[in-house]
This record gives sequence, C-alpha cells and structure tokens, in this order.
Amino acid sequence: MNNAATQVDEVVAACSALASAGLGDMIWGHSSVRDAEGRGVWMKAAGLGFDEVDRERVLLVSWSGDVLIGSGRRHLEYPIHTQLYRARPDVNAVVHTHAPAFAAFASLDEKLRPLSHDAVPFTDPPLPRLTAVTGSLISTPELGDAVAAELGAANGILLPSHGAVTVGGDTAAAVMYSVLLERACRTQLTALAAGGPKVWSDEHETARKRDEVWNAAQLDAGFAYLVRRGESR
Repeated sequence: MNNAATQVDEVVAACSALASAGLGDMIWGHSSVRDAEGRGVWMKAAGLGFDEVDRERVLLVSWSGDVLIGSGRRHLEYPIHTQLYRARPDVNAVVHTHAPAFAAFASLDEKLRPLSHDAVPFTDPPLPRLTAVTGSLISTPELGDAVAAELGAANGILLPSHGAVTVGGDTAAAVMYSVLLERACRTQLTALAAGGPKVWSDEHETARKRDEVWNAAQLDAGFAYLVRRGESR
C-alpha cells in the first residue's frame, strides 16, 4: 500500500475513533495527518460527521488551502493543521473537536490538574489556552500561527468559546489525547461543581504515570479499541 493510501486510511480510522468516543459535533470538527511527501495535509472533507467519513471523503489539502486530491470542500479551519505542522516537525497528526467540556473548562480561570490518569499528558508542559483570539474560527494562517505559538511543545490547547486541538507524533496519540483531554476536563468540572478538588497526583507521581499509563503502547491500545468499536457500528 502506498503512502497516500495509508494516510487516507489513517484519517478514516481517526474519524471513526473520534465518533466512537462521542467527540462528534454534527458535521464540525476535523482530524488530519501530515502528507509524507510534504505536499500538505490529509483531512476529512467538510460537511460530514466523523461517523460518515470513508476513503472517498478524504482530501489532500495544500499548505495554502488548495484541494490537490479528492472531491469535496475543505474545512475553513484548515490553517489549524497546516500551521501546526509547520511549527512542530515532531507532529504528524492533528485533531480539532468541539466537546462542550472544552468550552466549559476553558471559560474558567483554572489550571488542569491530574485528578485522574486522563490529565497526565497535559501537565508537562501544562495545558495552554489560546489568548490571542477568543471564539473565532481559525480560518487564516495568522490565526493558525497564533494557535501554534501558544501550543508550544504541549500535547493540546484549549480554544475558549470554541473547542480544543490536540497533536501527536502519530494518529493514535493525537486521537487519544483528544479523548483524554475531554475526560480530564469533564472530571475537573465535576469536582469543581462538588466544591473543588482537594487531592491530585503530585509532580513525581504524574511523571511516573506519564510513562506507565500513557506510553505509546497504551495509546495504541486505546485507539485500536475505539476503531474496533467504530467498525462494529
């Protein structure tokens, strides 16, 4: 199988996994992988839910937003993907979703704490919030650059009044980070509603859990489960 076919399959699998995890928002939200030949990004076409994406509904979008391969419209927010790949050579997959927990937690002046395993990947570096612009669609390279600048070396970033973006060295990591970040935000919101958290993992335990709980094999296993779940629908 050639690189293009493999990357198309990765986008389809990512969309299936995100749908399985309940991170769809009707036809909005998107995932991508970096094109192995440097032409741009492979991502789902606009106007489709995660659960509707198949191999015929994946596009190759150039760095400047032109559709090079595939039929259909590209998402307006393609600069989230192109500019993050430009800024982070280590990133090969990007996910943008609109889970309500992201907007709710992003609206608070609260640091995400490792109340459970889920928040561990977002502690070092700590989870940032986009402050350069609030609520707007990331529809220009300049706004994409702002997201990349504030993301820095982190695994994800909250977009207040909007959603979140997660990144990874491969598709499994980017998808699982989106799933874990949503769960972590939801857990802390629950704790805050009950009077505020009193206990969470300290720095040393968090560092140990980062390797024990969320190593590459664990991320791959979680991703594979979500893909299987999607295939059984």
